[in-house]
Amino acid sequence: MSRQYTLQRTNSSFGGAIDYAAELNEQQLAAVTAPPGPLLVIAGAGSGKTRTLTYRVAYLLENGVDARNILLLTFTNKAARQMLDRVSNLLPVDAAGIWGGTFHSIGNRMLRRHGSALGYSSGFTIMDREDQKDLIATVVASSGIDPKEMRFPKADVLADIFSFVVNTERPMEELLAEKFPYFLPLLEQIKDVQSRYERKKKATNSLDFDDLLEKTLRMLLQHEHVARVYRRQFQFILVDEYQDTNKIQADFIDILAREHQNVMVVGDDAQSIYSWRGANFQNILEFPKRYPNAQVFRIELNYRSVPEILEVANSAIAANVKQFKKNLSATRDSKAMKPALIALNDGSEQAQFVAQRVLELRDEGVELNEIAVLYRAHYHAVELQLEFSRRGIPYQITSGIRFFEQAHIKDVASFIRFVANPRDEVAFKRMVRLLPGIGGKIAENLWSGWEKSLNSVPVAAVADRGPGSTPPATEEAAAGDYGYSIGERLLKLNVNTRSKKMWEQLAQTL
Repeated sequence: MSRQYTLQRTNSSFGGAIDYAAELNEQQLAAVTAPPGPLLVIAGAGSGKTRTLTYRVAYLLENGVDARNILLLTFTNKAARQMLDRVSNLLPVDAAGIWGGTFHSIGNRMLRRHGSALGYSSGFTIMDREDQKDLIATVVASSGIDPKEMRFPKADVLADIFSFVVNTERPMEELLAEKFPYFLPLLEQIKDVQSRYERKKKATNSLDFDDLLEKTLRMLLQHEHVARVYRRQFQFILVDEYQDTNKIQADFIDILAREHQNVMVVGDDAQSIYSWRGANFQNILEFPKRYPNAQVFRIELNYRSVPEILEVANSAIAANVKQFKKNLSATRDSKAMKPALIALNDGSEQAQFVAQRVLELRDEGVELNEIAVLYRAHYHAVELQLEFSRRGIPYQITSGIRFFEQAHIKDVASFIRFVANPRDEVAFKRMVRLLPGIGGKIAENLWSGWEKSLNSVPVAAVADRGPGSTPPATEEAAAGDYGYSIGERLLKLNVNTRSKKMWEQLAQTL
């Protein structure tokens, strides 16, 4: 007979299971073991921010705080899961009772429980971005607005406008004047669409992503009995990446922490990167004003970078007049080269310089697979990839798609490949499928006709003629030269009426 064994978890005090002084540096230890109250932790890059938050949660549990009384807010659900998994590994406790997740996921849980206060049933639908755009487009159409006639913003732009208004809690006219001034004359029409959009969502028991914040905040503000439930439940609130919170998220935290003020926020004002979606680094700068009794801790020991990198980072942020002063120091020794700033005229020169340095390093004995090139966005890499290809430098793109593998580049290249090699079946089919009314089956039939044409007369690829060649002198000579017969032969293939005009243009071009 088999028997099952289950480990029983408990939330009681653990009698000092963790040696915090041995596990943390002095700066981290001070923040983790701080007494209750508002805590602001300025954690520089690579200083162990996640470790600090994780051990703070463990410290609270070890000191008798019930897991159900802890709220952990992070910017990804994955980050929350990882922190809670680490807590479970540190202590003999089931951390499942902790509410951990993103602002949106926590808002979702609250609305599922108490959304009826706003007229929503617990089974409301959460629309993704595409659903949101479709519904906005429907509302615009039903409003009698012709977007082309009056240059009205498209559905995705309207979604951005509505989102920014919600997350920044700013008037729409102020937002349009700052970010979309060309739509300011359409203010009233845009407001009307937003109003209709809100009514449509309510009628269909649907919420978009921003509603998970806005509706939750509204529920807490307008229904004190609901706010009291969560204030009593969440006696300790911890917030990750606080520098990237927006106005509505900061207000959400303040409402929940209004009475006990046991809130720890962790972040770095020098790392705020989401202003484009409404994040406001003033939240972290003004935390001591909103919580006058706040203790401020600085964690400045960097475990990630070498001194040469930190020297540049410290110099770069030192002149910022709006910041918490900090000076990152490295725990690693290094004899690395200091970073260099190279001023170049344009992207082309930049690509040439990078390729040049790669070849120089290779000549110095550095393996190519030990060289990395970083860039801010993939479109910056186009010139770089072209330069690497020109110089015969092998490279690997670790994310995204290589330049010559992108769909639109392969589309254009298919024309060139076909002209250079009329027997290239893949290029032919890709090329013709770009025309309206031609799908896979028709492309296959066209290829069969083209292949018969190829086999009827011996041919030579255009590339074989070489530069400086002259057109064939006679029609008979041209019959075997695809550089001068491709168009004529394409015209002889049967295409449907819908594609005929574009087909003729293609033939004339080739």
